[in-house]
Amino acid sequence: EVLIIASRLKEYIHLRSEYNTSGAVMDVLSDYVRVLCDRAIDNARAEGRKTVLDRDFDFLKKER
Repeated sequence: EVLIIASRLKEYIHLRSEYNTSGAVMDVLSDYVRVLCDRAIDNARAEGRKTVLDRDFDFLKKER
């Protein structure tokens, strides 16, 4: 199942670069989003919460 809104992503890429975007990109990005969400869920679970918060994605800041 695709989690990425294709029209928004394609528009963003086109506005930033005037490049086109292959439809297959949505599947790849959806897979990455799932991995990121799974990690955030694990962080929330480790803190005893059933709500995923923005801070559960703080690991992204460390990887930049």
